[in-house]
Amino acid sequence: MRKAIWFAALGLLLSVILVGCGEKTQEDIMTDLEKKLTEMTGYKAASTMTLETGNEPQTYEVDVWHQTKSYYRVALKNQNKDQSQIILRNDDGVFVLTPALNKSFRFQSDWPTNSSQVYLYESLVQDILMDPERTFQATEDHYVFQTNTNYQNKNLSTQEITLNKKDLTPAQVKIMNTDLEVLVQLDFTSFEWNSSFNDGDFDMERNMTGAQMAEEPAMAEPMEALTVYYPMYTPDGTEFDSSQTIEAETGQRVVLQYMGEQPFTLIQEQSQVVPAATPMSVSQGEPVDLGFTIGVMTDESLMWSYNGVDFLLASATLDTEEMMAIARSVYGTHEK
Repeated sequence: MRKAIWFAALGLLLSVILVGCGEKTQEDIMTDLEKKLTEMTGYKAASTMTLETGNEPQTYEVDVWHQTKSYYRVALKNQNKDQSQIILRNDDGVFVLTPALNKSFRFQSDWPTNSSQVYLYESLVQDILMDPERTFQATEDHYVFQTNTNYQNKNLSTQEITLNKKDLTPAQVKIMNTDLEVLVQLDFTSFEWNSSFNDGDFDMERNMTGAQMAEEPAMAEPMEALTVYYPMYTPDGTEFDSSQTIEAETGQRVVLQYMGEQPFTLIQEQSQVVPAATPMSVSQGEPVDLGFTIGVMTDESLMWSYNGVDFLLASATLDTEEMMAIARSVYGTHEK
């Protein structure tokens, strides 16, 4: 009898020890993530982003610097293209830089807090913390969360965020559509907590100059003829109406006109290196992530540059989501 009681007590003690050494609960991890956000002074992260939204997968290198609370530098470079872009946030505002073209835009914007940001750690953590419908599982080395999203592209409705168990650094993010097809995948290659920064790391002019020294000019020789791209998507009740080619000093400018319930104009011309790097101020605008490039959205227009071509989409009737959908459909289309 005493032996039975002894074995029972030993079993209870072992179970308590095992529970104490067991996996953290989801609530424990939520607390740890909140603590990370509160205590961190910044970070440096490097990742590879793959887009499955075009005809062929596109891969980008993404480097992020963040200094608490509101300094950001996000550098994106297509591995198959020469042109890179940088998003900056500092005391002067939010900037979108295209160094190869010497172009810069400045916004008075609340970016990046106005939507989900796949390459920003604090944005991913906020998506986890704020989603009551999140799902969670633990593997041998990782914690995996599936959450709803708030991306500018509403087709990106769900994301799977994988964190390293050891230190809660990000390992991978997959963003999916409503059919759970992966459209964007981000694989983190390095992540450094509480990094130190130098004076000028978030300065617009220094970032523009530094990036220009690191890459070749975008327009080495003028193109003889402009390759014209047509959007694969148009809103219901809106159809292609006309095309006009204008000969300008800098080359051809093509104006595509779409008429119907939600008319719009799409202008495209060869990208040119601008003579001065003075930022163009956009008082009522936002930087928008089109996936393949960062665009500039205003009340009635969307501008972007890609693959040696400048695009301007203008409409008095289209909303932001429709304009972004049209812009994304231009990328990867064939010449008509």
